[in-house]
Amino acid sequence: MEKGHKYGWGVALTARLLAGCTAEKNTGERMNILFIMSDDHALQAVSACGGKLVPTPNIDRIARDGVVFENSFVANSISGPSRACMLTGKHSHANGFRNNEDVFDGHQPTFPAILHEAGYQTALIGKWHLGSRPEGFDHWDILDGQGDYYNPTFICDGDTLRREGYVTRLTADLAMEWLDHRDKNRPFCLLMHNKAPHRIWMPAIEDLGSSDSISFPVPETFYDNYEQRRAAGLQEMSVARDMDLIYDLKLDPGVATGRKDLMQWAKAAVDRMSPEDRKAWDAYYDRRSEEFKERNLSGKELAEWKLQCYLKDYTSVIRSVDRNVGRVLDYLKANGLDQNTLVVYTSDQGFYIGEHGWFDKRFMYEESFRTPLLMRMPQGKHGVIWQPVQNIDYAPTFLDLAGLPVPSDMHGCSLLPLLKGEEPTYWRQTLYYHFYEYPGEHAVRRHEGVRSERYKLIRFYGDEEHWEFYDLKNDPHELQNQINNPDYQRLIIEAKTELKRLKRQYRAPDVH
Repeated sequence: MEKGHKYGWGVALTARLLAGCTAEKNTGERMNILFIMSDDHALQAVSACGGKLVPTPNIDRIARDGVVFENSFVANSISGPSRACMLTGKHSHANGFRNNEDVFDGHQPTFPAILHEAGYQTALIGKWHLGSRPEGFDHWDILDGQGDYYNPTFICDGDTLRREGYVTRLTADLAMEWLDHRDKNRPFCLLMHNKAPHRIWMPAIEDLGSSDSISFPVPETFYDNYEQRRAAGLQEMSVARDMDLIYDLKLDPGVATGRKDLMQWAKAAVDRMSPEDRKAWDAYYDRRSEEFKERNLSGKELAEWKLQCYLKDYTSVIRSVDRNVGRVLDYLKANGLDQNTLVVYTSDQGFYIGEHGWFDKRFMYEESFRTPLLMRMPQGKHGVIWQPVQNIDYAPTFLDLAGLPVPSDMHGCSLLPLLKGEEPTYWRQTLYYHFYEYPGEHAVRRHEGVRSERYKLIRFYGDEEHWEFYDLKNDPHELQNQINNPDYQRLIIEAKTELKRLKRQYRAPDVH
C-alpha cells in the first residue's frame, strides 16, 4: 500500500492518487447486482476471511468463486452512518448522516436512485435504519426501526405488517419472492440487508445451543488496561462491566440483576415469539440461568463466562445468516442468474468479540474499522485483493459496473478494475475515518484519523483532545500509543499532514 515512499504516507502523491478512482465505460450487457449486507458481522467470524469462531461455508462460496478484499474498511463505524456512506459514496460530513440520531436525506444522489433512473429495477429488503423513507427503489420491504428477531414488523412500500417467522429467513424469503416477480427483461439491483447478528443476538430456534460444544479462546487483549489510551478507558462496552446479564445474556431476572430499561426491551423481544418457540427458548436459557446460579462466579471467572455466553449466542445467530445466504445463492444458480450477477457480501462495520475486553464497534481500532468484503463477479478475478478499500467505494463500483458515469462529488473509487484483475498504476494509500456520536450509547468519544498500511493516527476531540499513534507492524493489537515516542515524531508529523490533506480532499470541516 505504501510502496515507493520512505515513511509510508505517500504525501507527495496527492495529485496522482485520484487516478485510481476513475470509472471506465462498460459497453457490455448490464450486470445484475445482489448486495447482501449483515449488521455487526465481525471479520473474525467469517471463515473465508480467516475467522475461526464459526464456519461460514455459504458466505465462503462467494470468496471461492470470487475475491476477498484483505484490506476492507469503513468510514464511520456505526450502523446508520455506515449505510449512508455506502449509498452515497461519500463520507458522513458530506452525506449529512453523522450519527444514528440523524435522518437520511433520500433526495440526494444514491447508487440505487441513479441505477433506477438508468433502467434498473431496484429493491431493498430488510434493515434500513436511516430514519427516512427509502427513495430510488421500485420496491422496499424494510424492518421497522432496528427490527426484531422473531415475528418482526415490516414496512412494505408504506404499509406496516407483522410477519411470522425468524427475521433472517424472512429477509431471504422476501428477497427471493421479489426476484420471482421482477421484470425479467430488465437488470436488477437488490439490496438484501440482514438485521443479524446485531445485539441482542437472538438465535433461530433450530440454532439454539449450536455452539455450546465450543470453548472459545479468550482474546489476548481481553484484559487490556488501556494504558496511554484515555478514550479507550472511558468507553462503556466492556463485556465484564457493561454486558447486561438479563438483556444480553438472557438470564432469568430471578437469578440475576440487570438494567431495568434494558429488561423491558428484553421482555418485548421474547414476547413476540409464538408459544412453541417461547417454550424451546425458555428451556434453553433456563439451563444457562441455572448454571449461573450454581457456579456463583465473580471477577475474572464471571467475565470469561459472560464472554463464552456472548460468543455462543453471537455465532449461533451467524449460522442462520450463512444458511440463508446459501439459500439465495442456490436460487441464483437454479434460475440461471449466477452468470450475470455481481454478488457482494459485507457488514455495515466490524465488531468486537472480546478484543480489548469489548463488544460493539465505533472505535477506529482495527476490529471495528475493518469489515468483511467478498465479491463474486462472473468472469472476474479469483483470489485476494490487497489494495485498501472503503465502504464509500461501493456506490462508484455499482455505477461503473452498470456503465454509468460516477458523479464527481463521490469520494469513493470504483473497484471494478480490481474485480477484473487489473492492477491500477496508482491507488489510494491512506484512509480517512471519522466517528461523531458522542454523547451516545457506549460513551465512545468523537474522533477522526488516518491509516496507512503500517501506521495509524487518531485524534480524539470534544470534551478533551488527545492523540494516538500506532505502528501496526510492531503493535498489531494497538496497545502501545507512540504519540510521545521520540523515535516516531517524524512519522507523526507526516501523518498529521496527511490527515489535513485528506480533509481538504474530502472538504471535511475542522472539528473541535
